[in-house]
Amino acid sequence: MMIKRLLTVATLAVAGLSASTSHAVVTDVNLSNYQLDGVYSLTIAADEASGVTYNPDTGTLFVIGDEGRAIVEYDTQGNQLGLMSLTGFDDTEGITYIGNGEFIVVEEREQDLYRLTYTAFGSATRGDLPMVSIGPNVGNSGIEGITYDTATGKYFAVKEKNPQAVYELDIDWDALSIVVNPLFDPALLDLASDDLSDVQILSTVPSLLGTADQNNLLIYSQEGRKLLEVTPAGDTLSTFELANIGDAEGVTIDPEGTIYIVGETPALYVLKPVPEPAAIATALLGLLAIKPRRKSSRTA
Repeated sequence: MMIKRLLTVATLAVAGLSASTSHAVVTDVNLSNYQLDGVYSLTIAADEASGVTYNPDTGTLFVIGDEGRAIVEYDTQGNQLGLMSLTGFDDTEGITYIGNGEFIVVEEREQDLYRLTYTAFGSATRGDLPMVSIGPNVGNSGIEGITYDTATGKYFAVKEKNPQAVYELDIDWDALSIVVNPLFDPALLDLASDDLSDVQILSTVPSLLGTADQNNLLIYSQEGRKLLEVTPAGDTLSTFELANIGDAEGVTIDPEGTIYIVGETPALYVLKPVPEPAAIATALLGLLAIKPRRKSSRTA
């Protein structure tokens, strides 16, 4: 009877451990320890959801559609909170938050980056915004994603294909100048037959600052249906496959290590870390080590 009770308690404890992981301090990002935790439908006018970024100042997600009509703010369960209309944009694919309510938006074909301040229920016109360009028009195989490194002030971007590229960008927004440097050979990612659709730096997770993971990148491949954690040298450390999801395209991460991916449907996919086997084993051993009390033998 006591063993059965202990096993019941252990099961509840492990369930509680799993439920609390989203609030735990992340010490590393190992994608093999993640699982799909939720799927939510999004409303984004007539656009497909192409890029997403997490704003730690508001605790919300900002999504951009591929037709450049709007930036839409959502909570982490996909409920729409606000919208900013865009005018004059075409083929917007990437977005990243840089602080103080400001975002960088990327146009794929033109390979242009625009800086804007989000205003809920306001609007922004392309021609009125500061802009820098990574390169000339390359058609439908240009810049798909961008991320901002809060620790260094640098940016990283991925070019979809023909050829693929992973760039490190130094941008001076006052001078409207940009220096573009290839970060590593994308052939190292073993995605030559697929594409690169978005990128996210891990320095946006505060608990990773000062660790080996700080400078690592999450790179998503829509055609490969795969999320990779890679080093700045291009070494793949871990992967997560979304085998049954063919439309996923943009990726971001919040300060607790929860990963958000948006798809063209449009939809929001939420990935959360689960307890590692060692943590579960430790919890079970601790519970099973509890000694049952002896019943009192005293009589009245």
